[in-house]
Amino acid sequence: MTGESRPRQSSRADVLFVFVWFALLILVGYGLRDPWPADEPRFASIARDMVSTGQWLIPHAGGDLYQDKPPLHFWLIAIAQELTGSLRLAFLLPSMLASFGTLWLVQDLARRLHGAEAGRLAAVTLASSVLFVVTTRGAQIDATLIFFCTLALYAFMRHFLIRPHWGWIVLGSAAAGLGVIDKAVGFLTLLLWPIAWWLSRRGATDLRREALATRAVWCVPLVFLAVIAAWLVPMLITVASSGSPSLLAYRDELLFQQTVQRYAAAWHHVKPWYYYFVEVIPFLWLPLIAGLPWLWSYWRRDWQRGIAASWLPLSWAILVVVFFSLSPGKRGVYVLPALPAFVWAAAPHLVQFYSTRAARLVSQTLAAVLALLGVGFAMAVAFETAVLQRVLAEVTLQSWWPIWAFAIAAPSAWWATARWRPIAAWPTVLACLAVCWGIGIAPQINGERSSSEFTRQMLAKVDRERELGLLSYKEQFLLYLDRPVTNFGHARWREGLAESYDASRWLAESERRVLLVPEGLIEPCFKAAPRILAGVSSDEAWWLVSGAPAGDCVARGDPAKVIRYTP
Repeated sequence: MTGESRPRQSSRADVLFVFVWFALLILVGYGLRDPWPADEPRFASIARDMVSTGQWLIPHAGGDLYQDKPPLHFWLIAIAQELTGSLRLAFLLPSMLASFGTLWLVQDLARRLHGAEAGRLAAVTLASSVLFVVTTRGAQIDATLIFFCTLALYAFMRHFLIRPHWGWIVLGSAAAGLGVIDKAVGFLTLLLWPIAWWLSRRGATDLRREALATRAVWCVPLVFLAVIAAWLVPMLITVASSGSPSLLAYRDELLFQQTVQRYAAAWHHVKPWYYYFVEVIPFLWLPLIAGLPWLWSYWRRDWQRGIAASWLPLSWAILVVVFFSLSPGKRGVYVLPALPAFVWAAAPHLVQFYSTRAARLVSQTLAAVLALLGVGFAMAVAFETAVLQRVLAEVTLQSWWPIWAFAIAAPSAWWATARWRPIAAWPTVLACLAVCWGIGIAPQINGERSSSEFTRQMLAKVDRERELGLLSYKEQFLLYLDRPVTNFGHARWREGLAESYDASRWLAESERRVLLVPEGLIEPCFKAAPRILAGVSSDEAWWLVSGAPAGDCVARGDPAKVIRYTP
């Protein structure tokens, strides 16, 4: 029976299967915590301000222009907030929907090409991949980016490998455009077309020849550019008509510095060219990457036979990793879009590979390591070891039940899967960890990680009659403010002490003002000024400074940099 004619009942069962693993590994704990740094509070505050101010076209962070990313991810969070009425539910909702959508797309295409069992194995393989779990459980832009990239690849591959149709071309091109509005790199999915052409020239036997010869190929650039233009043209018109130097700078940094320059001459996250091959893929692409020696033998035979169902996604995944390896700036999440393609490349052989003793041993070994770590930590709790004390210096738990629960559940799950289905050991034990973390640990450390406790305690120390200023603030502070505040711009760390000078001038202008300053910026401007300890947050002490800052700092301050922000 062909994939296009499979009964609906099979599809419903597959969706249920995908949802169960999604719920156990990704969804569990949803709604039980607030945004956590580094990125979640920034994205949540930007989206919240979009809703409250009605300024959806150009994002602002703390009242300042935010030019680091296009706005689609913020729009999704803002829409979620409008629908749910709760920022705690809204900030993670796009990531949750995107991760489930990605898993379903991976399962569905693998099912249509290689059968129901291959589809289910592909879905659970991706769902239990370390990088996928770590990224999609948070409100990272990469969670929605991976969905748009996977949707584009899904549509194009259905066109190339199953049934050519202009509708798949339009859908894939639109998804690629949305990927650009989400995080710029969505254009990489269009490279699947030259890869398909190359494989066709090499004699791929399962590529539909009419898929490449169709005149509808002209839809690719037209739809792709039209989707991007739906955001870009109004933004450019708004910036040009305003004549504002700050908006012009916003446009230039967003379109050039945060894309071309960030790729070609990155100023942070600088890593060697081999970073992904040595530090990311061998660990964060587990468990499937552990089977690479066996998978490569399958792929080598597929190459000889001209099987594009393997080499089309595999070539694209390799291209993505090489593309980001050529940039000096690297982060593990950059290559996340390649992971579903890697799983698709393995999908034709997952049933065969997962039935081998080697695959079972890999799954059981990884699961055993994770379970033993849980047991070891529980024993450290019981005996109050020095290692535990160092951990407790960073995180405080009111109850240790999640640790004990995992220490019992993980070995039990390992033993049960060893008797039932050893290949399921890794995803099952990982699910035990996700449940214990999401339900038991995350809610306990939420107040500390989100800085909600620190912010409320800090505000309680400042009389409401006084004006509060924030110097080099953390975005999470903005989510818990109960009054208007003053800040001096977003992420000005690249400007040296300029922000301290601006804050000094503002503070010196009135005795009614008080300034929140991190420990690292007390010198040189506020060393002699009266101050009280506000508390500790983000691994740093924060001080409430009042009185006169250093005179030379005041003289260097720019009053134009003052931003009044009302939460």
